[in-house]
Amino acid sequence: MADDWRTARVQTLRSLLLRAEPDVVEEAKWRKPTNPDGVPTFSCDGLVCTVETYRDKVKLTFARGASLEDPDGLFNASLDAGTRRAIDLREDDVLDEDAFVALVRSAVARNRE
Repeated sequence: MADDWRTARVQTLRSLLLRAEPDVVEEAKWRKPTNPDGVPTFSCDGLVCTVETYRDKVKLTFARGASLEDPDGLFNASLDAGTRRAIDLREDDVLDEDAFVALVRSAVARNRE
């Protein structure tokens, strides 16, 4: 990943995930020749979300997002998926950090049910 706005965004997301749940574990999964670093995954009693970088966005995909309440409307992608939901963040998008932390806490709570 290029050292640009996406790198800074991913670092911010990592810190917010840890703020939401200090026991969250980050691992790189699904390594392949076209993506040797793999996909960062964040788990706590099950998969919480993945973070992928694209040319024009950073995508957070919540594994069980369809089952989560999203009162602040953070989910803006994969809205028709049966199980998952995603948040696409472009360079100038502003993320409501408190709402994101609450969403992560909800995802961890869902994993613990």
